[in-house]
Amino acid sequence: MERLVIVGAGLAAAKAVERLREEGYEGSVTVVGAEDRAPYERPPLSKDLLLGKDTDPTVLDEEWWGENDVRLLTGARAAELDRETGRVRLESGEWLDYDLVVLATGAEPRVPDLPGADRALYLRTLEDKDRVLEAIGSGGHLVIVGAGWIGLEVAAAARSHDVRVTVLERDDLPLQKVLGDELATHVAELHRSHGVDLRTGVSVEEVLVGADGPVGVRTSDETIDADHVLVAIGAVPSVALAEDSGLEVDDGIVVDERFQTQDERVLAIGDAASAWNVTLEDRLRVEHWDNAIRQGRAVADVLLGRDTVHDWLPYFYTDQFEFSMEYVGRPGPKDAVEIRGDLAANEFIAYWLDDESRVTAGMNVGIWDVSDTLRQMVGTTVDRSELGDLR
Repeated sequence: MERLVIVGAGLAAAKAVERLREEGYEGSVTVVGAEDRAPYERPPLSKDLLLGKDTDPTVLDEEWWGENDVRLLTGARAAELDRETGRVRLESGEWLDYDLVVLATGAEPRVPDLPGADRALYLRTLEDKDRVLEAIGSGGHLVIVGAGWIGLEVAAAARSHDVRVTVLERDDLPLQKVLGDELATHVAELHRSHGVDLRTGVSVEEVLVGADGPVGVRTSDETIDADHVLVAIGAVPSVALAEDSGLEVDDGIVVDERFQTQDERVLAIGDAASAWNVTLEDRLRVEHWDNAIRQGRAVADVLLGRDTVHDWLPYFYTDQFEFSMEYVGRPGPKDAVEIRGDLAANEFIAYWLDDESRVTAGMNVGIWDVSDTLRQMVGTTVDRSELGDLR
């Protein structure tokens, strides 16, 4: 019987084992997860759960694992990948033999090399969410370092609880590199209109720490008092296990379009994988929910011997105040943005176009059931004058 070990117990791993058992895979399967719980979805951590909504992020219920003969090891960390003998060593000392291993080790919050940064709040796990929610619930002043997706979603959630929020961003605009100046300005104005003190062009130099934790931040220009400090400046792939075993790592575990490393018995998926995309003809490492689902299912198909490749476009979504959107594609840094619809009402479509009027990405805000249409448009050449809001 073939022995499969999956290291990492996030959404990608859960979708892989679910697909394998649905499609009749008969090998033994062991999933190793560092957290003391079954796999769950992460988007609710910065959205519904911080808003106080009753949402269960669990992917597969507790009974599923036993009913489908999948061994789930929670609270277990992989310490070594011995590719020569085909074994994974856990920190507990247990060795797991494998014929195939899938690395779905995920990512970790980026911790800046600043004094006091290790004492700040971060948001990656359910336990992190509990700490952030406790901070929000206690009131006071929340300072958020970083105006990316997570930072802005937390800011929106905190303002819904009437918490005073200051967001500090290094760039001139939030999400400037992703959205471009016009849309980034719109997002900045949205947050300020809801009472967020958004400060851009700010360089944070220290998280100030008192006896009980952070008490503020020091920037290059001033000191800002705070009751809570959250750092949200992105994530880094968890690649130590792969790197220590001699696998190629370059902003993630390097894999081909079938999620294969240079070792034919080792594959990698999810936030930790830098995978070749045959449609974009480039290597991508994507940390979003949709990619975890798709890569989990796709690697299962690969293990089942099917002709499956990494060919889909990146997709993500966000909810911030009345700004709710879906985004698909991968624009270039010099692409032009065309907006159709009502920007002020947060009901519009944004198209990213290269210099040949080819659509490289699309975003629908407050207009629904058009994501598939936008996905189909990406890669096609259009007449800009004929672009509309798809309603």
